[in-house]
Amino acid sequence: MQPYSPSNLVEQLSRNSTPYFDPLTKIHWDLLTTSQLWLPQEAISLHGIPAFMNLPPETRRRLSQYEFLNFVDAGLWLEGIFMERIVHSLRSRHHNLATLRYRLHELREEAGHSLMFVELIERSGLATPPRRLPRFLLADLFGRHAPMESAGFWLAILLGEEMPDRLNRYLRRHSHDICPAIVEMSTAHVIDEARHIAYALEVLKERLADLSLAARVALKPVARKMISQFVQLFYYPSPALYEAAGLTPGHRWARAARSSPQRAAFVGQCLEPTLQLLRDRGLHLRWRRPV
Repeated sequence: MQPYSPSNLVEQLSRNSTPYFDPLTKIHWDLLTTSQLWLPQEAISLHGIPAFMNLPPETRRRLSQYEFLNFVDAGLWLEGIFMERIVHSLRSRHHNLATLRYRLHELREEAGHSLMFVELIERSGLATPPRRLPRFLLADLFGRHAPMESAGFWLAILLGEEMPDRLNRYLRRHSHDICPAIVEMSTAHVIDEARHIAYALEVLKERLADLSLAARVALKPVARKMISQFVQLFYYPSPALYEAAGLTPGHRWARAARSSPQRAAFVGQCLEPTLQLLRDRGLHLRWRRPV
């Protein structure tokens, strides 16, 4: 199968990616402070839970910072997978030059995001627990091993771009009480990801159109599981993260977040646009809150 090339789209996206603006130079790092929230209050996993709301403001701010770092760390993992596959694709002898040019733009932009994330982690001075990935993460399996032109690969890429993008967009809409450097980071990420998502959607649309009915039916439970695992990764921190933020015992706070109707409502609000994109392409899925 030859690489897919929606030529008009990739040429437009490449033009929009030129000139390149390095996010490391766009962020006013001197504005980074731990004396402000890094997430809107409503986006913190324990928001609305009385025991958490009664804690001192500095404790709630600290959790917002650790949760944003968890979000950033997950981004490092996701972008690492995509960069790995882009680099691997350069070995092909069947390049469409327009597609090659755009994928190199994506590679440069994803590398810039990852450098931005690393800079934040280093400047924060906060020690985060080791990355926690759900067991047998399907996005990792499909992202690393599925054929790059397959529907499964582009489904994993789309979800890995769309779901954090929705949280970034929420952050930007509710930025009045948030550290300005964090808002700048989210803005830089959203601008580039708009192009990446447009490309992933176009390719996924074509790949789904090529699938048989049986293959499309088989893809639905895979998509459902991927979404569930991404939700767990982005929206429900591990007990170790709560412990790192000073909330002990961590397993009790993690259980409180998982059982919180406020958290489930927030996750559903962020997830709905992504689910609608998939419905528009024939994948009718629902999200169920964790139990």
